[in-house]
Amino acid sequence: MHGMTIDSQYGVPTVSIHTDKFDRAVRSVSRVNGMPRTRYAFVPQPVMGKTAAELRAYIEGTDPISGRPVMREIIEGLTRPLSGEDLTEGSFDRSTPRFVEPDDGDSLRETFERNGWTDYLPIVLPTEERVEAMLRGTNRKRDEMVGQLRPTAFREVWAFTVEKVAVNAVMAGAKPAFFPVILALAASGVTARPSTTSSAAGMGVVNGPIRHELGMNTGTGALGPYSAANSTIGRAWGLLSQNGQGGSVPGLTYLGSQGNGYAYNSLMCAENEEASPWVPLHVEKGFAVGASAVSAFSGCRSTAFTLGLRETYWREHVRNLLRGIDPHEYPTLVLDPITARQFIDRGGLDTREKLLDWIYDNARMPAKEYWDYQLIQNYVYPRATYGEEPWASLLKAAPDEMIPMFRREDINVVVVGGETNGYWRIIGAHYGKTVSVDEWR
Repeated sequence: MHGMTIDSQYGVPTVSIHTDKFDRAVRSVSRVNGMPRTRYAFVPQPVMGKTAAELRAYIEGTDPISGRPVMREIIEGLTRPLSGEDLTEGSFDRSTPRFVEPDDGDSLRETFERNGWTDYLPIVLPTEERVEAMLRGTNRKRDEMVGQLRPTAFREVWAFTVEKVAVNAVMAGAKPAFFPVILALAASGVTARPSTTSSAAGMGVVNGPIRHELGMNTGTGALGPYSAANSTIGRAWGLLSQNGQGGSVPGLTYLGSQGNGYAYNSLMCAENEEASPWVPLHVEKGFAVGASAVSAFSGCRSTAFTLGLRETYWREHVRNLLRGIDPHEYPTLVLDPITARQFIDRGGLDTREKLLDWIYDNARMPAKEYWDYQLIQNYVYPRATYGEEPWASLLKAAPDEMIPMFRREDINVVVVGGETNGYWRIIGAHYGKTVSVDEWR
């Protein structure tokens, strides 16, 4: 993407070099960004952990995709200017059929699987009658545009209507009463099917009276498959993300190296507001206590956990837990109410703000270790060199100086659980947006 920007906007001939695993994705991204014949060359994967000599051999060797010398492709790409045809936008079809041909149930399910419209678990076929029933769960018109999604910032944006969301909600097995929450998630612009090699998933947290209206689980097993609302709302968000952003095809529009089981129901839960000692999450995000809202998180791919807070060394234990999260992650503390109250009893952290401040102040590591993390080198270091704060100042720190691992605004807390024990976890999750559910009723 950066190579295309330099080439098209600044007129500087550019050849981007990629590893062969990204062949299909590179060509697709080039096409949807209007430069289907942008210049690139490929080298073998992996590059991580290779010596300088091994990497040089890649460059002096043969492109594993084209079979031509890598350096010849680079030289030709840098010396041959782009033509008008090269800069012509590629064409692609954003449409999806409203109906499929009638058939028996088993054949139709095979059709959905063959087209990649499912998560390959059994689905409820979205017949006209079922979609009509789902649409009665909202006052919005079926052809109203709800939002836009894409798997990465480099992909094309796809828009979808209320009816399209209803189709996916039916497929997930959701009830019409659940539909306003699903629409709110759809309107967030946060995809539950992000395309990142780190295999991320989404997470949703529901707040307000809607939790009890729908029978959502806030207590024991809230993050597990023990509530129809929790399970099917999260699954509907995932299916909508997959189909509403033009697909989720491994190697093409999904690049997660290992995949992520969280993607099946998107870690959907409702906050246990009644047992929490603090204001609810949606109130912290600017909503009224009596409002119903859902918060969408992305980038869920890591979890560190422990049991309770010990009297003597709880601070050290929490710091250790925080050090277990990659500093490029955004820590979301998911606390059983028992542990939430322990943060007050042990540390006097009687508000969310005090807890978040404490986490920020204590999540620290030596600057030399921070800047050596691979993801920090990939994504944060360039921003620091461009002068972006707070990273530009952190880059000036002495090697042994203890610097913050995370920005204060990137730390979040959710209280959920049934108090069977004080287990709690830190999930690496990027907060996206909190959306009103009431507006989608």
